[in-house]
Amino acid sequence: MTKVDHVTTEHFLAFAGGSDAIVAAAMVACDPSMTKAEVAISVRADDRHKGVGWEMLRHAAHYAQSRGVSTLESLESRENHEVIELEREQGFVAVPYPDDPTLILIRKDLRSA
Repeated sequence: MTKVDHVTTEHFLAFAGGSDAIVAAAMVACDPSMTKAEVAISVRADDRHKGVGWEMLRHAAHYAQSRGVSTLESLESRENHEVIELEREQGFVAVPYPDDPTLILIRKDLRSA
């Protein structure tokens, strides 16, 4: 998450209220055509179940949409039911990931969002 290229990638940090403690980080990486992007989010263990991941995903999707991205994707472990459900609540659709039965591809069409 250290690559600096504001054309195809962007990074976002969430801080704890009133402090410098980072509670979550997100990265949106676009393909060269800028039509498809992948989002990755990490939330500090102590700050899970507080809506931080929800807001980071919402913010990342709005950012990607504002850049003209039509499809936002995320790869998840098939076992990560909690995150998959959060993504579904925001309009993502889960599909099998080719060649790896342990993963799920989560995809959202931003043109209809």
